[in-house]
Amino acid sequence: MSTNKKILYVQTSGVDIPERTYAPFILGATAVAMNMEATIFFGIKGVTIMKKGEAERIKLPAPFGSLKDAMDQATKAGVKYLVCDESSRMLGIEPGGLIEEAEIAGAATLNDLVLNSDAVMYF
Repeated sequence: MSTNKKILYVQTSGVDIPERTYAPFILGATAVAMNMEATIFFGIKGVTIMKKGEAERIKLPAPFGSLKDAMDQATKAGVKYLVCDESSRMLGIEPGGLIEEAEIAGAATLNDLVLNSDAVMYF
């Protein structure tokens, strides 16, 4: 059993609001560097970030670079990505259309994560 602190980021903003997409990845990688467990749960339009090829299209002005760069950093650090099954189906996104690091999860998973996390942040 882990004794690390757990932090959950809930991402409901999608690719239509690019300035709200970076923070969970940067904060998640930072949390892991601080010896915490970090999970990002993508729900509602946040699931659009997990579609194959979408992160490469999102770029903010320097020094931020592409969203894909931030995602790669978070993935390498060990941040876990969960995608809401219901939101994906609502937006017509098939599991095969998601990046390989994404894991499908349901509403009960989100409730459990919130109840068992030391902190929760929403974007």
